[in-house]
Amino acid sequence: MSKGPPQPTPRHGPPGPGGGRGFGQIIDKAQDFKGTMKRLIEYLRPEQTRFMIIFILAIASTVFSILGPKIMGKATTKLGEGVLARYAYYMQLNSAIENHMPAAYINRLRHQPIPGFDFAYIGKILLLMIGLYLLSALLLYIMAYIMASVSQTTVYRMRNDVKEKLDRLPLKYFDQRTYGEILSRVTNDMDNIANTLQQSLTQLVTSAVTLVGILIMMLTISPLMTLIALFTLPASGVITAIIAQYSQKYFAAQQKNLGELNGHVEEMYGGHRVVKVFGHERESIAKFQTINTELYKVGWKAQFVSGVIFPAMNFVNNIGYVLVCIVGGLLVAKRSIEIGDIQAFITYMRQFTQPIIQVANITNVLQSTVASAERVFEILDEPEEIPDKEPATVIDFPRGNVRFEHVRFYYQEDKPLIDDLSIDVKAGQTIAIVGPTGAGKTTLVNLIMRFYDVVSGSITIDGVDIRDMKRGDLRAMFGMVLQDTWLFNGTIRENIAYGRENATRDEVCAAAQAAHAHHFIQTLPEGYDTVLNEEASNISQGQKQLLTIARAFLADPAILILDEATSNVDTRTEVLIQDAMASLMQERTSFVIAHRLSTIRHADLILVMNQGAIIEQGTHPELLARGGFYADLYNSQFTGRQLDDNIVS
Repeated sequence: MSKGPPQPTPRHGPPGPGGGRGFGQIIDKAQDFKGTMKRLIEYLRPEQTRFMIIFILAIASTVFSILGPKIMGKATTKLGEGVLARYAYYMQLNSAIENHMPAAYINRLRHQPIPGFDFAYIGKILLLMIGLYLLSALLLYIMAYIMASVSQTTVYRMRNDVKEKLDRLPLKYFDQRTYGEILSRVTNDMDNIANTLQQSLTQLVTSAVTLVGILIMMLTISPLMTLIALFTLPASGVITAIIAQYSQKYFAAQQKNLGELNGHVEEMYGGHRVVKVFGHERESIAKFQTINTELYKVGWKAQFVSGVIFPAMNFVNNIGYVLVCIVGGLLVAKRSIEIGDIQAFITYMRQFTQPIIQVANITNVLQSTVASAERVFEILDEPEEIPDKEPATVIDFPRGNVRFEHVRFYYQEDKPLIDDLSIDVKAGQTIAIVGPTGAGKTTLVNLIMRFYDVVSGSITIDGVDIRDMKRGDLRAMFGMVLQDTWLFNGTIRENIAYGRENATRDEVCAAAQAAHAHHFIQTLPEGYDTVLNEEASNISQGQKQLLTIARAFLADPAILILDEATSNVDTRTEVLIQDAMASLMQERTSFVIAHRLSTIRHADLILVMNQGAIIEQGTHPELLARGGFYADLYNSQFTGRQLDDNIVS
């Protein structure tokens, strides 16, 4: 079947080193970030109340967590005061002894209570901290629980919208795209959105609140030390930007070489026998080694350069810690701050860079998520098939008269495929359609079943224009057996019964017998209850075809469409099936697309198509006697003669 031009497949950014999102990663970006973000927010709007609750819980949890180091500093200060008091006591006692103070004075010092530690106060501080951290963890748990519901509810609605949209899209959309691309949008992109809503949004809120909260706590301790701590941030940013600039090109080269290596390996394994037959093992190994060596070089450089970032940042941060400790010690000496505040400040300083890195990573994740959402919205924005006419005409007892009147159709406007086609098929006739590849044979069938609408002209069944009928009612009149078999994961009985709902076991067996499938089904371990796997690879290709033919028998349609239905069975089985088909086709209109012309010699009418037009029509003897295109096509299958290039083109 002729198809429109394939659409470009969207690029998915490869993961960073180790499978995570790291420095040097190539991020997939949306073409319309703002517009897509607005549409994504619209999907989140019904959850705005729960979002407010999540935001409040995030703030409360983060505040409780941030207060911990400050309160812990109070305990450290109290411990420090106890140590200093005890040190002062022993210094005073030693000084009195060394200076030969009066014995009474020394005895009085010795009998004084030795200064100790206020463990009651320290215990209260520890209990308070445990309570704060437990409360923070509880709020985080509640927040995660609510966010899981929000994200899954949002993606659930989005999935339903996409599913309903796919049901309304015309066949043209699926013909112009690979199944993998569509599945990627419905599964991978949806999962990407769900994961971001579940994890990244809550992390973004907590990181932002943590960043602001830590900055406030640092300022309350010492504005001077805060200024020193903030001075290290631009230095870390500059180092990161410089190193990332170099690592980016190495990561890009690494992904390029990795793609080449995967492609080469897949190609060599897929064509393993061909490589062996033509003796290209050495060339294959040499090419693999060349790509692998190049991948090693750029991979080593990418990992090394990106690995330098963290030691460089640690170096800058350690310098900041040293400066803070020196300035903090001076401030403690001047009694401007307490000793516990230095401990709290260093803790805050270590925590300060974490939310910054998290926000940077989330920004990359958000770019990828919006790109995924954009691909999903592209499906939702696709033009839908023309709605069914209301009220629709229903043919209660179809006879099978099919008429094409001046039908014109094209997949691409500048390349007409069918031009002014007229056919008048009477009920009960068997119409064979033959011609070279791309002549429009399968397109003709797609037009009859209204998978595509004609550009001009009309197609009628029993005098009713098919555009005046509902698609479901129209297609219910047809039974199809295609060259490409389609079976699903289930029992053989369920696959045959797919042709008619609520079919009994006896009816299924009768259909299988008519299709000459009953015998091989009985030889299977579970008979009709044998479960076919997803690819139906546990039966042969010919047996698959027999099951699809049995399905058509069971459906008992008014009009049959057979697209090279016996191409995958042996000659003996083909003869049996043709006999069964002959009885099935009695008093039914049948359209048979065939490449093996020996199978359609008894057709009532043979339509010979080329370049979308019927160039010959008649019975098999008539067309042979005419000695035209059909005769050349027929004879070439038995004598090996080649068709004239001018005729086929």
